[in-house]
Amino acid sequence: MIAFLQGKIEYKNEKFIIIETANIGYQIFCSMKTLEKIEIGQEIKFFTHLCLKKEAIELYGFITLKELELFKRLNNISGIGVKTALNLASFGSLEKLKEMIGSQKFLPELKGIGKKRLQKIILEISEISNAVSNMEEKQFTPEQESVLEALISLGFSVQKAKQAIKQIPEEIKETEEKIKECLKFLQGK
Repeated sequence: MIAFLQGKIEYKNEKFIIIETANIGYQIFCSMKTLEKIEIGQEIKFFTHLCLKKEAIELYGFITLKELELFKRLNNISGIGVKTALNLASFGSLEKLKEMIGSQKFLPELKGIGKKRLQKIILEISEISNAVSNMEEKQFTPEQESVLEALISLGFSVQKAKQAIKQIPEEIKETEEKIKECLKFLQGK
């Protein structure tokens, strides 16, 4: 996985940049907001997400780690595509994104997203941010956080996933086994 790239911007258009690092040019897709902030010839560091698709391998870039983390959370919401998650992540934090969506102002980043989908995004973001704050309060182990993220990516709500995690017997130590145990619990409900 490519965690970040640092180098000089050689090319920029309305969808991506090409950054040169060690005499290799990497194409990185960026949000409109990010593209507005950068210039050709600028030395910059991008935190990246590698997306493997059937037809292509694409690299998505973010100026901050917070944007990257927000992108990953948004990308796990069913019905939200990579490009939409990329543009929404440019708000930088869950709080700013919820505020902007709540204001219902026209934003280029929200173009093509209907009212129902926006409501779903707000609901999912609220559940995710609640899960994150609850994890911080309860100090979930890294394994429990991994299990929670896996269950959310499988389409379970944060609340149901947390309930399932609470049902895991303490003797189960492997993350994969914990996920299986949670799935048994969730399918039984």
